[in-house]
Amino acid sequence: MRKLHHVVAPEEAGKRLDVALALVFSEFTRSAIQRLIEEGNVTIEGRKERSNYKVKLNQAMVVTLPAAVPSVAQPEDIPLCIVYEDGDLIVIDKSQGMVVHPAAGNYTGTLVNALLYHVDDLSGIGGEQRPGIVHRLDKDTTGLLVVAKNDKSHVALQQQLSTRTMKREYVALVHGALKTDTGTVDAPIARHPQRRKEMAIVKDGRLAITHYTVEERLIGYTVVCLQLETGRTHQIRVHMASIGHPVVGDAVYGPQKSPFALPGQMLHARKLGFLHPSSGERMTFESKVPQVFLELLDKLRKKR
Repeated sequence: MRKLHHVVAPEEAGKRLDVALALVFSEFTRSAIQRLIEEGNVTIEGRKERSNYKVKLNQAMVVTLPAAVPSVAQPEDIPLCIVYEDGDLIVIDKSQGMVVHPAAGNYTGTLVNALLYHVDDLSGIGGEQRPGIVHRLDKDTTGLLVVAKNDKSHVALQQQLSTRTMKREYVALVHGALKTDTGTVDAPIARHPQRRKEMAIVKDGRLAITHYTVEERLIGYTVVCLQLETGRTHQIRVHMASIGHPVVGDAVYGPQKSPFALPGQMLHARKLGFLHPSSGERMTFESKVPQVFLELLDKLRKKR
């Protein structure tokens, strides 16, 4: 790790932070600089600012360059809940707090690191940082996902995702009382235009469709079953928040102050179904709701 220091010169004053840094440190692309800013590795007078911050003359800027990380994910002895495994694929019941694959800020401790330790070989289609990864779950979303062990399986499973024949069912606890027992949110999703780490409903975004069914009504909250037609990043969380019913415990798209002390959002991938890439057999898996989710439901039921 090393630090780069610079004092804003007259020709840089008034420019956006990312633009000014790109002028000063020409060895970095602007997108690389924006990533450094987003990850909190740039300070102005000791403060962290956004990329669009206008720098002022003589302000002190410090850029911290993180230590280099391996270009290939490394095996790590991390416990996994393996639901099913054969020569073609492995089904995992992911715990809360586990990131699926290495990325900025999470180069170790991920599901991929654990898989590389527990599995001799994985499909290479996902690249060096995402071997075998067919679909993902958010860090704090629990439940089922399938990983491919070879390229043939990877292609077959991804095709089922794209043709919407892979069935994924979630259960969530959301804020408020939904007006109808069933419904569909059909709203395109893309990167948030200002907050680049977040997703949002964007007019020209990618097609995103979520179906929901009410399973239980509680005082101030609702348990819903959700089925995805598409698989956009943060899809359920963004869609439910967009209709005024964010997922409980969602620190990004939910209320700023949560009424409960929770480790993450109450969203669980409880069912997964697909055709086996070799045998063609229909396979269906189910996962129990995590204990923290059950305890919160019990607490809310007692109030009722």
